[in-house]
Amino acid sequence: MRKKAKVAGEQRRDLILQTLKEANHPVTGAVLGDLTKVSRQVIVSDINLLKAKNEPIMATNQGYLYTQSTKKVKDVEKIIVCKHTPNQTEEELHILVDHGVTVRDVRVEHPVYGDVRASIMVSNRQEVKIFIEQIQQAQAPYLLNLDESGIHLHAISAPRAEQLHDAEEALKKAGFLIE
Repeated sequence: MRKKAKVAGEQRRDLILQTLKEANHPVTGAVLGDLTKVSRQVIVSDINLLKAKNEPIMATNQGYLYTQSTKKVKDVEKIIVCKHTPNQTEEELHILVDHGVTVRDVRVEHPVYGDVRASIMVSNRQEVKIFIEQIQQAQAPYLLNLDESGIHLHAISAPRAEQLHDAEEALKKAGFLIE
């Protein structure tokens, strides 16, 4: 059985870009590596080269995502301010995704670095579960720990403004939303 040859440079990056554009979910570096017959490290380099060409690719905890929407209708976006303990993170995310909201990122203000932002990109309970498990397995602190008050921001989006409003009301009821 003959081993498939790796896909070379520009052709590989074109294939990566096409794959990401066609995917409706994040694609891991391992999957892209298997597709192009190169290592994950080569994929990371290719992704950086594509980003340098202003391709809207986001690295998430679930893989790479092409963020330029091909949808005709754009989601409504908003930034919200929240406060809770690390142990309440899963509850907060469940409240949001249960209202049809995508949690795009988390942002905190660091005393040295200023604004620190990290992609979350969760839209349903399964994605929340995976996110929480990854945090626990890595024994990584939540970004909200960088601010001793626990205050953090989320960029959120949903197809309809009513979904954002209802999610905010639920967060307010839970005592998580700061207005």
